[in-house]
Amino acid sequence: MARQKIHLELLLGKRVYALNGRSIGRLEEVCVQVHEGAAAVNEFEVGTYALFERLSAWQIGRAILGLFGSIIKSGYSVKWNQLDLSDAERPKLTCSVNELAPLKLD
Repeated sequence: MARQKIHLELLLGKRVYALNGRSIGRLEEVCVQVHEGAAAVNEFEVGTYALFERLSAWQIGRAILGLFGSIIKSGYSVKWNQLDLSDAERPKLTCSVNELAPLKLD
């Protein structure tokens, strides 16, 4: 598999596009696993819920999730191989939105 060098900090906040060209949300979090000194991306979290989940580490984020958690439902877990990053300015899915796992409140 070809390796690609991408600055993750530049990906955060970028809109992610479905196969039909519509935005499914912004990339908010990157989940990485470290094994024997090498880091590999496992998944990306995309959407409004992903943003609030990231903010939930702060007290204000927890309060917002507590108040609006039931209506903040748009968020997806995107596996590393379900996202095409060949154009880092416009990341796009390699699968249908129906194949993505929805993010859930922990």
